[in-house]
Amino acid sequence: MAKVRVHNYTITLDGFGAGVNQRLDAPFGDGVEGLHDWMFAAQEDKAAGRTGIGPDRVGRWEEGIGATIMGRNMFGPVRGPWQDESWKGWWGDNPPYHHDVFVHTHHPRDPIVMEGGTTFHLTDEPVETVLDRAFKAADGQDVIVAGGAATIQQYLRAGLIDELYLVQVPLLAGAGERLFDNVADALINYQVTEMVSSPTATHITLRRR
Repeated sequence: MAKVRVHNYTITLDGFGAGVNQRLDAPFGDGVEGLHDWMFAAQEDKAAGRTGIGPDRVGRWEEGIGATIMGRNMFGPVRGPWQDESWKGWWGDNPPYHHDVFVHTHHPRDPIVMEGGTTFHLTDEPVETVLDRAFKAADGQDVIVAGGAATIQQYLRAGLIDELYLVQVPLLAGAGERLFDNVADALINYQVTEMVSSPTATHITLRRR
């Protein structure tokens, strides 16, 4: 059965997935420099044929995924009403998704069709409706809830996430967007099923009971 997954979502030691003051020249904000260094190193190792905790796991987010869900903040730095429709995401003309991506926003836009099979659907529909659309688009494959923290929290509170694969790195942010704020009631429904560490990160899997 197809699942709803969070995958490779990276948090600091104090639980933040992004810092403060996210903007064009600092997509993840201040205070979290190096947050994804583990991922870049793991991708390089994987490309070079090396194995290990990071390279063995970094590519799993692509396996069996048919659609992605994300929040407006993950899609880009623009806040409030769109001044124009020139912004089409951080990822250039050919984003890495290659499937339908559903973006939660208070300011919907027409679908944005990109090269390589990615179409961004910017919608203000409820999470249940968006997930139903994502499952239909995924055609039997899993759906990823990519982030940011506020979007993952919405799906956790609604009881819609089956599995979270998190990566915790040895940084302290102190402020920003903390993943597990405001979801205490939801977390009792999950258990840690795996936790392994490399010198650069701890990889944690949580599954719904």
